[in-house]
Amino acid sequence: MAWRCCILKWTRINVIPAEKIVARATRLDFYCQVRRGFRRDVKRPKKGNISLPERPQGTTLSPHGPKPKLHKPLMFTVGFTGCSFGAAAILQYENFKSRVRTLRDKEESEKLLRGSTDMAYWHDWWSQLTLFQRQVILFMSVADHFWSGLTEGQKTVTGIIVANVVVLCCWRIPAMQTSMMKYFISNPAAKSQCLPMVLSSFSHYSLVHLLANMYVLWTFSSGIDWLLGREQFLAVYMSAGVISSMFSYICKTTSGRIFPSLGASGAIMAVVGAVCSRLPEAKLSIIFLPMVTFTMGTVLKVVVATDAAGLLLGWRTFDHASHLGGALFGVWYGAYGHQLIWSKRDSVVKMWQRIRRPGGGGGGGGSKPASGPGMDDNGGPRGPK
Repeated sequence: MAWRCCILKWTRINVIPAEKIVARATRLDFYCQVRRGFRRDVKRPKKGNISLPERPQGTTLSPHGPKPKLHKPLMFTVGFTGCSFGAAAILQYENFKSRVRTLRDKEESEKLLRGSTDMAYWHDWWSQLTLFQRQVILFMSVADHFWSGLTEGQKTVTGIIVANVVVLCCWRIPAMQTSMMKYFISNPAAKSQCLPMVLSSFSHYSLVHLLANMYVLWTFSSGIDWLLGREQFLAVYMSAGVISSMFSYICKTTSGRIFPSLGASGAIMAVVGAVCSRLPEAKLSIIFLPMVTFTMGTVLKVVVATDAAGLLLGWRTFDHASHLGGALFGVWYGAYGHQLIWSKRDSVVKMWQRIRRPGGGGGGGGSKPASGPGMDDNGGPRGPK
C-alpha cells in the first residue's frame, strides 16, 4: 500500500505588497502537509502583505505544464535490475563456498571436541562466571535457538523488516526531514528521480502502514524462498521495487495525475504475484478468521482487478499503478523470468571467478557452482516444475 502523501516543505517565503495582488489572488493552490501523522492548517496571511510559499518539490503539476522526462529513470531501472541479479548470482556462489568451508570446519571442531570430554573443566568455567554473564549467555542461547527455528525466507525478511524500521525511525528525526523527503519519496516530477525509486521501497511514514506491508511479506516469505532461493528472492524484491516505481512514473505522467508516494507494497506485490501464479491452488486464510479460506489464485485475481480498477478510475488512496506494476512483474518472473534471466547467470559467475583469481582463468580455472541436495544443475535451489 504505497500511500499517497503530499508533504509541504517551507523553504522560502516571498513577501508581495497587497496592492500588486489582483482581486482573484485568493485562488492560490494549497497543499496538505503530513507531519507526525496530523494535518497542519495553512496560516492565513496578514493584512497588507500576502506570503506566497514556493511550490514544494514533489507536488501535483499543472495539467498545462511540461511533463517530466523519464529516460533517466528508465535507464536506471534497466541498469539496477541487471546489477541486482548479477550481484545475487555472485552472492549465491560465495555463500555456497562459505557453506562448504563451514562444513569442513565443523568436522574438524567435532574431532577436537571428541578428545576433550572432561565435563569438570566446563563446570569450573561456568561457576567462575558472574550472574550477569550467565544471563547474557542464556539470552544468546535462546536467541540463537529462535533464529535457528526460522526458515531462510523468514531470516531474509527479518533483515528487510529491520531496514524498514530504521527508515521509519529516521522519519521521526526533525533534522533528517529534508533528506527523507528528497530521497525516500518517489515522484516523477522531483529533481531526484532515480535514487528514490529504490529508497522509497523501504520507506513508511506510519506504523500501521509498515505493519501491514511487513505482515504480508512475512506471510509469503517461506513460499518465495522455496520457489526461488534467498539470493534470487532478494534480486526479485529489489528489482520489483524499482520496476513498480517506473510503472507508476509512466502512469502518473501519462494521466497527468502526479503525486508522490512511498512504501514497499510494489515490491511485495511482486512476491505475491510470483507465489500465487506458481502455487494457485494453495490455501490462504484471514488472520482473525482462520475458518475462511481461499486459494492464492483467487487472491491474485482480486488484487490485480482492484488495482486495475483503481488505476483506470483514478483512485488516489493508494498508488495502484505501483501495485499493479509489481504484481505483473511477479507473475511474469514466476512464469518466464527464472528461465530467461536466472538460468543464464553462469557468465556472471565465471567473470567473477576471473576477477577473484586473475591467474587462474580459462580451462578448469572457472568452474560453475557445484550442485548438491536441494540444488538444481545451475547451483540454484530446486522448485516445483
